[in-house]
Amino acid sequence: MSEQTTDLRAVAVGDQLPGRTIHLTREDLVRYAGASLDRNRIHWDEPFAKQVGLPDVIAHGMLTMGSAVQVVVDWVGDAGRVVEYATKFTAPVVVDYDDGADVEVSGTVKKVEGDRATVELTATCRGQKVLGRALATVRLDG
Repeated sequence: MSEQTTDLRAVAVGDQLPGRTIHLTREDLVRYAGASLDRNRIHWDEPFAKQVGLPDVIAHGMLTMGSAVQVVVDWVGDAGRVVEYATKFTAPVVVDYDDGADVEVSGTVKKVEGDRATVELTATCRGQKVLGRALATVRLDG
């Protein structure tokens, strides 16, 4: 559990969540492949990824999605407060061998209704949107 720094009783539409940069490396992809059992070669085998039409190795979609929601978790102080989360993948996160990839994530409160708030996340890599309609619903009450 994170230390909550946001007064959840005062959340309002338009509030901006503190953003973050998620740096992904090839090592992160290998670790995630082992943990998730998603060993698709597009995530670790550069020649294979290029053979199937990708520009290079790409991050797992679920790794990107899971990393992005951490902005919301940090904001509410507890992963258990996230009651719903969904997104569409709009572009792959290409992970360069030497430089890795930086995913920039920010969030905005779009709706507050009773004890729930909906946050829309924006996630980009190299200026390109990688998640679309990324919405997380959080519980505001204790």
